[in-house]
Amino acid sequence: MERIQHIEARCWRVPLDETLHDAKHRAHTHFELITVRVRLSNGLDGTGYTYTGGRGGRAILALIEHDLQPFLLGRPADDVEALNAAMGWHLHYVGRGGIAAFAISAVDIALWDLRGKVRGESLWRMAGGAGRSCNAYRGGIDLGYSLEQLVQSVEGYRREGFDAVKIKVGLPTLADDVARVAAVRRCVGPQARLMVDANYGMSVDEAIAATRAFAPHDLLWFEEPTDPDDLEGYARIAQATGMPLAMGENLHTGHDFTRALATARLSYLQPDGGNCGGITGWLEAAQLARVHGTAMCSHGMQELHVSLLSGQPGGGWLEVHSFPIDRYTTLPLRLQDQRALAPDVPGTGVEFDWVRLEAATQHAGSAG
Repeated sequence: MERIQHIEARCWRVPLDETLHDAKHRAHTHFELITVRVRLSNGLDGTGYTYTGGRGGRAILALIEHDLQPFLLGRPADDVEALNAAMGWHLHYVGRGGIAAFAISAVDIALWDLRGKVRGESLWRMAGGAGRSCNAYRGGIDLGYSLEQLVQSVEGYRREGFDAVKIKVGLPTLADDVARVAAVRRCVGPQARLMVDANYGMSVDEAIAATRAFAPHDLLWFEEPTDPDDLEGYARIAQATGMPLAMGENLHTGHDFTRALATARLSYLQPDGGNCGGITGWLEAAQLARVHGTAMCSHGMQELHVSLLSGQPGGGWLEVHSFPIDRYTTLPLRLQDQRALAPDVPGTGVEFDWVRLEAATQHAGSAG
């Protein structure tokens, strides 16, 4: 039974090609990538990671360096689920959810990478083996775009092979949001799937009004219309409008997902393996979603989630995010017949091009 011999973590400040805007977080100029490399006593390495929208990365790194690393060294690496639970209880008093969930996620993903390499199994097989491809849509952080820029970006997504797109809403004037939704619907045509995302920038009443105004444009879902802690508010929106609702990127624990699925009347659940306890947490959320009959989707980290969604039964949707993490990986996301194709290599299939990452980023700290 191989034991954990060494853990190295780093935090990278990754610049974006342009400043991106949404309704709540406002301007994004960069994202933070926190990487974790776990080495076993036999010399085998596994890689995990998480990310932020530009804040908190150093705190996540510090938790890994000062709390998780000494806690895990010398432990057997094979029972990943038990290690995940142990990390959760180790940090529970100071960080149930929040940045603790990000730190645990990065380590958990590295441990799953090791599990796959030891077994010689790809992640899509370990995640259920239902298939090797999944539905995919292209999501933009595009609220700062002019109407012309927005349409041009969507046209670009279509040329890339996507037949489903998501845009941001939440401008000060609802009429402007409606004009953008209408323009994108005209651009993609009546058959394409179209979603909108308000990044919880609206009140419940504003979201109900917006949903009714968007109704003629045949949306697949309205994502995070309001505060993700207001689960009763989500239920009010769904009941008042009948619009399918989606959320999950701000849910970090099994308790969060249990409450949301029981209360919020969600049609789509969107966990992020980078902040919900890693692959272990994502799969636990998927099991809960099946019980509730809610479609399982994802948020961000498309190069990892493609394997998780492909391995699960059902027709959920992979978000292909605007943060270009897979620009710095050796196996970027592939589309085949408008579906995302999971890598078929042992482990998670996510390996970073460290030389390219080092060259492109401003190094924000390290631990090891």
